[in-house]
Amino acid sequence: MTEQKLSIRCLNNNQSIEIAAGSQLDEVYQQLDLSLNYAPLCARVNNKVEGMHFRVYRDCQVEFLDITSASGQRTYTRSLFFILCKAVHDLYDPCKVSIDIPVSNGYYVDLNIGHPVTLDDAGRIRKRMQEIIDAGYPIHRHVTTTEEAIWMFESLHTHSKVKLLRSQGSLYTTYYDIDDYVDYFYGALVTNTSQIYLFGLEKYYDGLLLRIPSRDHPSELGELVMQDKMFGIFKEHHRWQNILGMRTIGDLNEAIDKGRTNLLIQVSEALQEKKIGKIADEIANRKGIRMVLIAGPSSSGKTTTCKRLSVQLLTNGIKPVPISLDDYFVDREKTPRDESGDYDFEHLHALNLPLLNEQMNALFNGKEVELPRYDFPTGKSLMSGRRLQLHDDEILVVEGIHALNPELMSTVPQEQIFRVYASALTTLLLDNHNYIPTTDNRLLRRIIRDHKYRGVSAMETIRRWPSVRAGENKWIFPFQENADQMFNTAMLFELAVIKRQAEPLLEQVPENCPEYAEAYRLRKFLKYIHPIAEDQLPPTSLLREFLGGSSFEY
Repeated sequence: MTEQKLSIRCLNNNQSIEIAAGSQLDEVYQQLDLSLNYAPLCARVNNKVEGMHFRVYRDCQVEFLDITSASGQRTYTRSLFFILCKAVHDLYDPCKVSIDIPVSNGYYVDLNIGHPVTLDDAGRIRKRMQEIIDAGYPIHRHVTTTEEAIWMFESLHTHSKVKLLRSQGSLYTTYYDIDDYVDYFYGALVTNTSQIYLFGLEKYYDGLLLRIPSRDHPSELGELVMQDKMFGIFKEHHRWQNILGMRTIGDLNEAIDKGRTNLLIQVSEALQEKKIGKIADEIANRKGIRMVLIAGPSSSGKTTTCKRLSVQLLTNGIKPVPISLDDYFVDREKTPRDESGDYDFEHLHALNLPLLNEQMNALFNGKEVELPRYDFPTGKSLMSGRRLQLHDDEILVVEGIHALNPELMSTVPQEQIFRVYASALTTLLLDNHNYIPTTDNRLLRRIIRDHKYRGVSAMETIRRWPSVRAGENKWIFPFQENADQMFNTAMLFELAVIKRQAEPLLEQVPENCPEYAEAYRLRKFLKYIHPIAEDQLPPTSLLREFLGGSSFEY
């Protein structure tokens, strides 16, 4: 019988080859004369990301992805999670591993191994992980009926996976094994443990910190940056989750199916409002505060946080006075340019810092100033005619991406400033070994908002997202720990609500564009989640900033 041949067009070198039908992607790669800087970890096949286990049965175009790509790094990280879980299983059985919080350029790992985690435990697990990597175990991919997968994971007492698979509703499930250890992971894995060439593992608070290579410098681990406040806000949300019994997507789906969504929404909204109230109380009790600065990345809900905090300040007898940093832009021709020669409007020095500091100091000293107004059509800074004098019962409230940067208000008395960092920090897990990236939450929010209020398609939002993320990494995230208070704007039920508006927008992304890969990944992820009708949300909910129907004016 003649072997069927397929034509594969490789986008890495723009060449085509013929392969046998049913070949795995790693076999396809071996037949190509490619010189990637780092080994391929996965590939984009007809604009869908697949693992190197994937078998090709029809003509297609393929682009191999290494660790310098977002998809490649996700594959590397997911595979490292698998090796960590096997190592802990080998050393401490019974045990429980939760791969939990992205923090300090790594991932916090919560361990239940029968005793408090010690430095010796960290060393033993690290050593066992390296042994698994050095042994070069193949990572096998299996497809079975979901019913059989549930039975298997029940016998292994991995209840979070059982709950997730039961609520998913799929006929078939994919799982993986390393030697005698099996696990379920959402997304692609590498084909052999030896492909993991660099990692770090150390004791971190009462658990471990798993460190991964930097995307920008893959031969180095990401810099270890202590994020005590960020870690604290994650832990606070975990306490809220324990109140509601809501740790994983399986728990969320179960609550939805049992009709407990009203209580879930009411308690989640109340906990969030209570946190905002506490921040307002702290501002009121700290004597001499004349300004509140609120920063956060794209689609973090800064605007609604600002409005809800202003309401809470009023209940403390403080009148909030909003100031827009956008009005302090320099004339367009004075705007710094990026590496491509384009105007970099997210650069700190796109703002007129001398004028900003001069006017804020004047206001703090009781003087009257005329605020500027930026005319966006002409790109000119003008005087607005709006005069302002700050009274004793008033506080300036300023929202912007640079609000935590110490250079922004460098000449203003720092003891008169209160800084708030707002971000959507997703704390739900798919299951104990599959975390949900916080950036996915924000991207889905932005896709909905851009379509609803800016006339921008999901394809265009996805295309711009890497640039947005680069700006955040440069101008926002390095200054997170400067905040006096952090506020998590993510809601425990959020993904179930935004699913209804996000899915139709993602389905509109054409299959023949590069952005389809990300749209397809997000659609696959949302299929795990049961929907909640948005009419159950109160009009003051932060999510209304994106979904519509808010009682606040934007």
